[in-house]
Amino acid sequence: MQEHTAEEQLVVYGAGWCPDVRRSRALLDATGTTYRYVDVEQDAAATELMRRLQGGRRRIPTLVWPDGGHLVEPSDERLRAELAARR
Repeated sequence: MQEHTAEEQLVVYGAGWCPDVRRSRALLDATGTTYRYVDVEQDAAATELMRRLQGGRRRIPTLVWPDGGHLVEPSDERLRAELAARR
């Protein structure tokens, strides 16, 4: 697996209590995708970033790629498709 700096990695914003976050992280782990996880319950700046991306909302998981592309609450199918398109 290729090493990436934090600025070059996919970032997953979520919270440990959320089953959708756990599901998306499990899929990323299963596919060997490198990412950085940020717990929005512990990071006010992350919450603000999510609100900007989502027009004031705070839905998780929110996945943000280094190029600024992002997904909000993706299904497994949608996340797999995005990963395939980015490989």
